[in-house]
Amino acid sequence: MNQRILDSIQQASKVIGKTWPLYTFVASNPLSGYENASFQEALSTAKKHFNANAFPAARLYRQAWLKGDIDAKILEDLLKENGFLESPEEYLRMIESQKRLEKTNSNHDVDRIMAKWLSSFMDEGLAEWDMPYKSEGFYVAWRLLAIYDSEIGHTSLKEIPKTSDEALEEILKDYQQNDYDRIFTYHLAALPGWTGYINHRVESGSDWHKEYPISLKDYLAVRLWTARKLNAPLLPEDSEETSHTLVPKLQYIWLKAWEQSWQNELVKTLEKESIATKLPVGDELPDAQMVFCIDTRSELIRRHIESKGNYETYGYAGFFGIAMDYENLNDGIVRKSCPPIVSSAYKVSEITQENKGDKLLAYKKNNEILKFADYFLKRMKNMLPSAFGYVEGSGFYYGLSLLARTLMPGKIYGMKQRNTSHMEMIVQPQINKTIHEDVVYGIPIEEKVSIVKSAFDLMGWKQFAPLVFFVGHGSHSANNPFSSSLDCGACAASPGRHNARMIAKLANLSEVRQALAENYSVIIPENTIFLGAEHNTTTDDIVLFDSEVPDSHKQLVQNLKKNLLKAQQTATQDRLGDRGNSVSSAQKKANDWGETRPEWGLAKNAGFIVGPRNLTKNTNLDGRCFLHSYDWELDTTGKALEGIMQGPMVVTQWINNHYYFSTVDNDTYGGGTKITHNITGKFGVVQGNGGDLKMGLPLQSLFGSDDAMYHQPLRLSVMIQAPITRVSEILLCNSNLKTLLDNEWIYLMVMDPEQKNEVFRYEKSVQWTSVSNIKESEIVQEENIQELVLSELVL
Repeated sequence: MNQRILDSIQQASKVIGKTWPLYTFVASNPLSGYENASFQEALSTAKKHFNANAFPAARLYRQAWLKGDIDAKILEDLLKENGFLESPEEYLRMIESQKRLEKTNSNHDVDRIMAKWLSSFMDEGLAEWDMPYKSEGFYVAWRLLAIYDSEIGHTSLKEIPKTSDEALEEILKDYQQNDYDRIFTYHLAALPGWTGYINHRVESGSDWHKEYPISLKDYLAVRLWTARKLNAPLLPEDSEETSHTLVPKLQYIWLKAWEQSWQNELVKTLEKESIATKLPVGDELPDAQMVFCIDTRSELIRRHIESKGNYETYGYAGFFGIAMDYENLNDGIVRKSCPPIVSSAYKVSEITQENKGDKLLAYKKNNEILKFADYFLKRMKNMLPSAFGYVEGSGFYYGLSLLARTLMPGKIYGMKQRNTSHMEMIVQPQINKTIHEDVVYGIPIEEKVSIVKSAFDLMGWKQFAPLVFFVGHGSHSANNPFSSSLDCGACAASPGRHNARMIAKLANLSEVRQALAENYSVIIPENTIFLGAEHNTTTDDIVLFDSEVPDSHKQLVQNLKKNLLKAQQTATQDRLGDRGNSVSSAQKKANDWGETRPEWGLAKNAGFIVGPRNLTKNTNLDGRCFLHSYDWELDTTGKALEGIMQGPMVVTQWINNHYYFSTVDNDTYGGGTKITHNITGKFGVVQGNGGDLKMGLPLQSLFGSDDAMYHQPLRLSVMIQAPITRVSEILLCNSNLKTLLDNEWIYLMVMDPEQKNEVFRYEKSVQWTSVSNIKESEIVQEENIQELVLSELVL
């Protein structure tokens, strides 16, 4: 194979990201291949390749402007800095007058044919009849079947080269090598959703890929051969840019003004909180401590739990520091349960709790019966001999079911929840080490200790309550192909309950506690127990996995359960704006098969705050911020902060970019409207009966209506409370983080506790600018108040 061709394919592949399957729909940056370029350059290049909007639509700027979300002074100053001297209104009208350039797709027929072949080959169990020859690989299977494709035209097997290598060399022989990059980029970008999914399957090494291999090289060989056969152009046509050259610059200025306006409000809020938290607080031990995921939806429930009793909450990445895969007891499928950027080191499965072996056998038997019933019904519906008779005979009963689900979704949800037997009541997680896909039973005590200690280090843990819960989160929705996008992103779009249960079990081990005490002086009281739990983000219900709680703690658990029900009530009222039976409304949304948005997910995310809870505890952040607990004084080496910046900060940037691009161009980067979605191959959706695979979030997850914005497309603003010198040192040692900041994919602000919590914004090349809003006189005034309070306490 010509090495120049391989190099060009590798270079061209950077224009596409990864399209994640529906069953693990991980939020990611669709322009991740461009992150080494500046944000503006990346958007300009992507617009050329995909003909996609790069900035928010003019109507979104207009909505933000009318609501007062864009500060007039900030916008006017930015306009003047860039030589624009007219009024903001004048420039907004200029942006509104800009029409999107619609390009004629000269490869439409090629796109349609390729989508047809890809959906057939990459099917993952939806089709009743498999495409023949799939195990031979995409190119070989296509070659053997293409002679029967009437859309390509009459052809014979001899006309088609035997391998993809031969096909590419033959097709490109009449082109200059300098044209290879342009040809490959053009054709990979034509269907970014499908090529992104090829990317995902190749890089993840999934079982489907191992059984039915496909590569970008095979795809390009098939596509270019088809294009040549149909006399479609291989090289993109050179098109002149007819849009106003000032408009992209104005769009970027409006975006920055919008972002800086939000940042200023955040800074004001946190600076006031930082002054308030200098007041002395009591040392009373909380009745329970709860560790939630950093997910923006946790911010709401944490506020409401803390208001219901003597409870303390923390924020930590929802996989709880365990790089694991999880084997589901119900179906035996092993799924990743840690961030995609982390390689899985462990495999967690279920074993019986003490003296509950009989219950586990009964559970498995019942599960097998349910699986067979589900299989039987599907076969009856899909087999030709039975399909028509089955539909006729069962239609009445299905009609009753549909009627009940339509008219009483909330009541049916409640019935299901009451009748569901939680396997967590009879089993416990077991962790094993994974080495080159081989499972080694058990893991060394050093690694168990490291997992638990890392959690305490990163969160800045100081004291232990009698009850400590690790609370994973999951979601519940009906008839929702994108349901996994509402689960825990840190667990690779899986529920976080299994990670929560696993770390709780490790923290309860006597040998782990002993090692923590002897080697690290981390003393966990004997009366402290750790338990797992799960927060249902659709209903704000929290399930405690307390089947093994000792009698000494049962009353504390019962008290907590009562208060969690109160927190659920007020949290759902807050979130849904429903002052009536808000819990019932949330349950209805969770089980309504006609509900387009059972919950908003992480919509409106705009910030990531790294600091102690008292920095945000008394503030309603409206679910717009990821919250990671951190205490700079306990992190003497800076290693904990470096871990947070390398891991959670990067993951939240992915999530933020995923929402940003899905909002600015929902047709290209998003999922389009749910109304015309069709599931293909069990892994993705297309609009209507074909076309490109959708790689982002649907319209209804981002907009209140077709035009009314709900999610505000702003880049992520990170706020860290730590000495600015420490943050600078971390950036200088981690070029990938510095590149993200220098290229403006993310904003960083630091609240320096060694400089009276003055806030600084990162500029390029590790330079900082003060953006504090609180004046020195206000600080002095607050310090005087503190002195008065202290004197009263002494008296």
